[in-house]
Amino acid sequence: MKNSVCKLMLASGMMAMVFLPACKQSYLERQAIGSTSENILATKAGADALLIGAYSLLNNGGTVGGGWPSGKWIFGGVASDDAHTGTEAGALQPVPAFESYTADATLYPLNDKWRFFYSAIQRSNDVLRILPKIPKNAITDEQALQIKAEAVFLRAVYHFEAALMWRNIPYIDESISFANNNYMVGNDGPVWAQLETDFKFAADNLTETKPAPGRANSWAAKAFLVKLYLFQHKFNEAKPLVTDIINKGMTANGKKYDLMANYHDNFVPSKKNGPESVFAVQMSVNDGAGGANGNNSNGEGNAGPYGGPYPSYGFYQPSFSLVNSYKTDPVTGLPLLETFNNSDVKNDQGLASSEPFTPYTGTLDSRLDWTVGRRGIPLLDWGVMPGQAWVRQQSVAGPYVHIKNANPQSEPEARENNSTSVNYCMIRFADVLLWAAEIEVEVGSLDQAEKYVNRVRARAANPAGWVYTYIDNNNPMKGFTNTPAANYKVGLYNGEFTQKGKSFARESVRFERKLELAMENHRFFDLQRYDNGTGYMADVLNAYIKHETTIPGYNFAYMVGAKFTKGKNELYPIPQAQIDLSVVNGKPLLKQNPNY
Repeated sequence: MKNSVCKLMLASGMMAMVFLPACKQSYLERQAIGSTSENILATKAGADALLIGAYSLLNNGGTVGGGWPSGKWIFGGVASDDAHTGTEAGALQPVPAFESYTADATLYPLNDKWRFFYSAIQRSNDVLRILPKIPKNAITDEQALQIKAEAVFLRAVYHFEAALMWRNIPYIDESISFANNNYMVGNDGPVWAQLETDFKFAADNLTETKPAPGRANSWAAKAFLVKLYLFQHKFNEAKPLVTDIINKGMTANGKKYDLMANYHDNFVPSKKNGPESVFAVQMSVNDGAGGANGNNSNGEGNAGPYGGPYPSYGFYQPSFSLVNSYKTDPVTGLPLLETFNNSDVKNDQGLASSEPFTPYTGTLDSRLDWTVGRRGIPLLDWGVMPGQAWVRQQSVAGPYVHIKNANPQSEPEARENNSTSVNYCMIRFADVLLWAAEIEVEVGSLDQAEKYVNRVRARAANPAGWVYTYIDNNNPMKGFTNTPAANYKVGLYNGEFTQKGKSFARESVRFERKLELAMENHRFFDLQRYDNGTGYMADVLNAYIKHETTIPGYNFAYMVGAKFTKGKNELYPIPQAQIDLSVVNGKPLLKQNPNY
């Protein structure tokens, strides 16, 4: 290297240069510790290693900007009506700003998230850059094609996740690099067309099965393409594709797509990568990483409640409104679409664990107690939830805890510290069925939409998958009785979609997604998709704010004064740090989102 100046590219959304003058020739020719050469990477093994590195960032960690401050549980969950910021008051600053819709472009979690996404995109592009440099006799055409298709798929996934946050983002492919001096890229509009191209390429070229269950197959790429169409409201394009996925789709390990037998099977470590797993982030523990590769309370899934026998941080606490959503009509067992928040499910807010409490006796959807830990109900096989003793601080975020990804006591080998090996499922088959119902409402048959919804509800209605009381409350490992832990009643729709019309059917599908996918970090982005400029998202979330902040005896400090502003809060602000880095000739290439 002959230059007298060393240049270092930093992995953030836009690239910055750091100049180190007067570098010595001997220093410049020395390989950095922990680095590898292009000669080593330009092999099939090297390309595979780079690809694994790109996959590894799906768990929101492992590079700049990863970790709890930029977790999807904040932007997809806490910012919606699913959940509140948990733990002690003030402990998770500035997360409450996202919950109260007061976040601005200077908050560091936004910049962390941006840097993380573009680092992940860079890793995907690194795979594509190295492939042409591999000697032809060192890799077959089919091997090269599969590696390329997986890298293109991952690049599209990371761009898509970023687009959900900010909509108008730069699209970065393998031709954009520091070396090519073209790395300053603007955000002139949505990148939907580029993502369609990438997902279509992956869908057309990936094989149906893969040597490992966490690898992307052709059906996973098609599922992401359907999701992309939905965010553009291209229902006609999505309809034949989603129908094909439902009828013929299979997992990367060759299982035909289907719902797991019981709802909670999706969140049990020993049952992961089952037929409902369309595309899942693979998690592992006891692998020498100290739990860093597991699903934990710093990650997208959040591992479980704080306190009690199960170790976690309690970051992510279900809202009163979410719990109320699981109330059902005592006659039909159907959801209370318009009146669910008229009264609250009985809870122990403000009660010490030593004080007597009797749980709610009204009819409920069975999915509630696999999603939310609440006083007086068995929490998996850990014991009867005692209330305050297992909640970090009730006065901050309420009496409920998140249990969807809590590890069962009966599977200790799947636990390490605060982590569990249960996967985080980015798309599961129930998700696909409810997309299909959404599509049918808009451009198809209301009767078919009802059938898709009923297929999901039928599982929740099956007593085999309910929560039951313990044989011995003092020793939950002895097993369960035949007595349901609550008054579960889940009914199926019986022609209501056709009888009551499109508006009723549309709201029923949306509500079903809320129930089925609660605390899985989809809700904010679902509301965003439904809105399409109508103000629907603002109406839902402002009604939610009003409910949560007027609960008697509950001072919800995080949301005092909160207001969701139509035309602004549907998207997050572009990080100001990235706008500042994008300045060329005195003008930033990155444009801020409206009203920030």
